[in-house]
Amino acid sequence: MKHHKCGSQSSYLRQTEQLQQTGANMILYGKQCISDADINAVVDVLKNSNLTQGPKIKEFEKAISDYTNCKFAVAVNSATSALHIANLALGVGPGDLVWTSPITFVASANSALYCGASIDFVDVDIATGNMCTLSLAAKLAQAKQQGRLPKVVIPVHLAGHSCDMEEIDKLAKIYGFRVIEDASHAIGGSFNHKKIGACEFSDICVFSFHPVKIITTAEGGLATTNDPELAKTLMMLRSHGITKEQNELVRLDEGDWYYEQHSLGFNYRITDLQAALGLSQLKSIDSFTARRNTLSGQYRKLLKEQPLDIVEPLHDCFSARHLQIIKLHDESIRRSVFDTMRARGIQVHVHYFPVHLQPFYTNLGFKEGDFPKAELFYKKILTLPLHPQLSEDEIDFVCSNLIELLH
Repeated sequence: MKHHKCGSQSSYLRQTEQLQQTGANMILYGKQCISDADINAVVDVLKNSNLTQGPKIKEFEKAISDYTNCKFAVAVNSATSALHIANLALGVGPGDLVWTSPITFVASANSALYCGASIDFVDVDIATGNMCTLSLAAKLAQAKQQGRLPKVVIPVHLAGHSCDMEEIDKLAKIYGFRVIEDASHAIGGSFNHKKIGACEFSDICVFSFHPVKIITTAEGGLATTNDPELAKTLMMLRSHGITKEQNELVRLDEGDWYYEQHSLGFNYRITDLQAALGLSQLKSIDSFTARRNTLSGQYRKLLKEQPLDIVEPLHDCFSARHLQIIKLHDESIRRSVFDTMRARGIQVHVHYFPVHLQPFYTNLGFKEGDFPKAELFYKKILTLPLHPQLSEDEIDFVCSNLIELLH
């Protein structure tokens, strides 16, 4: 299919007709990319004896550890589970405070509440939607005066764009809080030329392997850390708080069948089926992120003269480009643009409604106006389709429709 000038009505009609002829019903905002090799990797596990708690999990963890250049990796059944046990591993409990971003999926905040802690938010940088380090510094200074410093801060790498982790780490050292990177969007990306997940500026980093993420295990998550004690705690917490390690047992006179529960853990285990899929997917991660960056570059080229801003990563950040977020200059047209694009077979989305304005959180006392930059960011944003299987022609089609609706 030949490219046509974006914004032209004849271009829109021709492309609509061609997409209909190919049977395309919806251009999805995100989509897994599953190869024959991925399918064969899962089938191989199905033919063997270990469907869960077998060797593929350790292989997958080792592969992620090597890829991110981090010492330890602990795989679990979701990024939400990883966030939960990451908080617990850092000692978060009743009476503690955890801060995160209001522009994120609810799991980032919920994970602290699961531990009995209190949650608060740090306003975002209006340009990136990521945690604003100036807002964080100001909030920390005030919290110190009030004796209400957080135990843990959870910066979120929105869209795969890293937060300014070096600055957050400096503040962590000054004010004594621990850091969990919510990198659910960001595996394959880097900050200051080091892979996200290396934990250079954090205690724990969490990834998601949901189907729309960079690589998938169907459902699944993982935590990386350089601290052996944290890694051991994470491994115990994912499996009921149980250990079979001889040097940790209280009773040494039992047989090889014996195990001990040392803490109240959870059934957060990932399966060998999922780990095998993740191992196979990991072989394509660099090509996936390269493709996402190429397609994002096409969006920038086609939309550069339009009344919108494209949310871009920091200068020293290579983004995994999980999401293609734009900010409309005229926020009043967002709903009509959204509805019309959906009606035309383009699955635009919005990431995210501010967590503090969710009914559950307003019942905790949060209200409109608490984090004004996050609220303004939300009102302007729209997520455009972006995934490795998206074609340049489909991006042209998306942009043609969007430009028409902006004018």
